[in-house]
Amino acid sequence: MWNQNLCAQAYAFAVKAYREQKAERYIFHISLTAMEIMKALTVEKTADPTLAVQCALLHDVLEDTESAYDDLVKSFGRRVADGVMAVSKNKALPSDLRMADSLERIRLQPLEIWMVKLADRIVNLGPPPPNWDRAKKLDYRTEALLIHSSLSEASAYLGGRLLEKIHSYPIES
Repeated sequence: MWNQNLCAQAYAFAVKAYREQKAERYIFHISLTAMEIMKALTVEKTADPTLAVQCALLHDVLEDTESAYDDLVKSFGRRVADGVMAVSKNKALPSDLRMADSLERIRLQPLEIWMVKLADRIVNLGPPPPNWDRAKKLDYRTEALLIHSSLSEASAYLGGRLLEKIHSYPIES
């Protein structure tokens, strides 16, 4: 079972970071990502469920806020910071290389971090932004298939959920 107090601390950290960036809309996203993880944890056992929930709540803070890796280490320890770092895209790389790089780093992490990336993409496969054309939607779905093929062995439940979302993702403009 995951530690509610430690996860509440992660949630509070993320909410504060997003409020400082005036990006409250991300709070909804991280909440849904954590819910996907929490549901998966009811049907699958993991070595460190608290790591999974904490990283789900924090998974975008390095990409989307002024929070730094060292802030995460100080607040949550190296395992959580490393997990969040792995799911964060390296903005120094060309955009077409970022996902492959992130997936390589995720695969070096515990399976709980793989689960976070699966949950993140499940949530992100809601209705696409209205300005996305068919090509952009196809690229996003193709990237989701890459995530599935790279990480689904970590969680049959989340792998199945991701495939459902991929197959129902609207690509017609």
